[in-house]
Amino acid sequence: MSGKPKRKSYSPAYRRDAAHLVIDTGRPIAVVAREIGVGEALLGRWVAVERAHDDDPPRALDVDERAELERLRVENAELRMDREFLKKAAAFFVTENQNR
Repeated sequence: MSGKPKRKSYSPAYRRDAAHLVIDTGRPIAVVAREIGVGEALLGRWVAVERAHDDDPPRALDVDERAELERLRVENAELRMDREFLKKAAAFFVTENQNR
């Protein structure tokens, strides 16, 4: 058995979703990388790949599908932010109730 730790592998869907956390929300790579537990350089590469794909969108989507996809990405980003806020609020109220 070698002493090297096994390198973590990420699925293409995970890499794409992680990159879009940066692209769709405009949040810094460093912040998102810390939140999801990956290196900044690694996430930066994923973002670069996704941005390159965005410059050359797939031809399979028509204009309406592209607009719907964009709307859903924005909505998804907003829901993620809402979820994070609610998690923090819930933690706050748990702490408040324990202190009483």
